[in-house]
Amino acid sequence: MSRILVITGATGKKSGGTFSKYIATNIKEIKNVFPDGIRALVRESSNTTKLSEMIPEIEICRVDFEDKEALKEALSDADTLVHIIGIHWSRNMVDAAAEAEVRRLIFVHTTGIYSKYKEAGEEYRTIDAHVYEVCRENKIKLTILRPTMIYGNLHDNNVCVFIKMVSKLPVMPVVNRARYELQPVHYKDLGKAYFQVLMNEEATANKDYNLSGGKPVMLREMLLTIGSNLNKKVHFISVPFSLAYVGACVIYILSLKRIDYREKVQRLCEPRTFSHEDATRDFGYDPVDFTDGIKDEVKQYKIVNHIKETI
Repeated sequence: MSRILVITGATGKKSGGTFSKYIATNIKEIKNVFPDGIRALVRESSNTTKLSEMIPEIEICRVDFEDKEALKEALSDADTLVHIIGIHWSRNMVDAAAEAEVRRLIFVHTTGIYSKYKEAGEEYRTIDAHVYEVCRENKIKLTILRPTMIYGNLHDNNVCVFIKMVSKLPVMPVVNRARYELQPVHYKDLGKAYFQVLMNEEATANKDYNLSGGKPVMLREMLLTIGSNLNKKVHFISVPFSLAYVGACVIYILSLKRIDYREKVQRLCEPRTFSHEDATRDFGYDPVDFTDGIKDEVKQYKIVNHIKETI
């Protein structure tokens, strides 16, 4: 059987791009395990220049991720698929992988499956169930990785929003005094974890892992840490959850159901801390704490903000 490694998300600016760097740095080891080559599945619009420079051996395959037949063809002769671009493509990916007789899958999903709120969690649980079923029926080795809130650069769409708010607002609006714990994970730790899982098949096959950050941290402390790195004192104004939720309901009604923040408000106060103990035991996962991981992202923000102000 052919030993080809296939990757999605290899051109990403977060964990996918970091994973590609680990592939490049350890290319001799990768070639030993996958002697028949490395293939990246990318969108038609993806810029692959840096990827090709970093891994000259890589085969670029442009594909429509909504087209199962195209995916099946792109996965021909593949031994292992590392799927990073998002859980919403996982149904198509697992179906195509099964038809292409891929032996092993590593899928990056989300800890959002644990949410008790219907919209946030139910779709993810449904996708997971489909992936499990297809892999079980086709005897595919499966590992699902579940990152928490990802941060680390200005493309994260999560903590970056907090940085902008702390920087621009004189007072930081929060719900329930922001005293609930989160466990954000740095994108570089994720890229390394994907590589570790890939190279430790015996220990990680047919297992799921939560990939959380170092120590849990309250949102309030996260915001204060961001403020400290911005050299700005953070002042809070807090509203009770009940008032915030009523406000979201009013917006929902007045917008004729077009704007719905109800579940976002509910999830805002939902603790999101998850043990990564299994990942540490099985492949040496050792994520950085938020207080250290946030420093570079704030530096990036300062540089970009300074450039904007001087233009």
